[in-house]
Amino acid sequence: MGKTLTNIDPDEIEKFNRISDHWWDLSGEMKSLHDINPLRMGYIKSRRTLDGLNILDVGCGGGILSEALAFAGAHVTGIDMALSPLRSARAHLNVSGLKIDYQQSTVENWAENNPNSYDVVTCMELIEHVPDPFSVVKSCARLIKPGGDIFFATINRTLKAFIYIIIGGEYILKILPRKTHQFDRFIKPSEMDRWSKQAGLIRMDFTGMHYNLITKKYRLGGDLSVNYLMHFKKTI
Repeated sequence: MGKTLTNIDPDEIEKFNRISDHWWDLSGEMKSLHDINPLRMGYIKSRRTLDGLNILDVGCGGGILSEALAFAGAHVTGIDMALSPLRSARAHLNVSGLKIDYQQSTVENWAENNPNSYDVVTCMELIEHVPDPFSVVKSCARLIKPGGDIFFATINRTLKAFIYIIIGGEYILKILPRKTHQFDRFIKPSEMDRWSKQAGLIRMDFTGMHYNLITKKYRLGGDLSVNYLMHFKKTI
């Protein structure tokens, strides 16, 4: 094993450990993740065929995206540092019948031991929860094979995002557990652009992800002011 690399916030780990029992409750505290998962998968599948590929899901939590990737025919490994969600993810394999390798690890440690190993890396709703998001971007780049694809999702650091995500989502509509997010950890697209270039990645696409408060439906679009998805490629 390589050296120990740590880029975690213990409070964030404990936060997700507390809600792990509700990860697969479609109407519970993780409902928003279940609701956006078809949108995330649609975006990924529109940009890369997944069947037969080796995919790493970074910050996999209870396995919502990991299972969708495996269902699409990929060979999936999921890593997370929160042990209770990982237990929920492993337990749910008894329901889904899928085969996914779930491991407790930071992305930095995983990259130290598995460089250039994956066709696709996904990292959804994670980088706004760690002390050093650039470290995550660099590690994801290290994990991907030349020609491989990386998909990120995060939240823009704007007043609109603060109103929609924290005030609206956590306190008014209560579609997210309170204190899920910290505004100062939201990430601007310009920061992702800079970090990805420094990590040797090429930007392929950015797109916004939007929630309609009236219809309660999600959609993709060009506005990046709240949630947004990103696609990068590694050429060398």
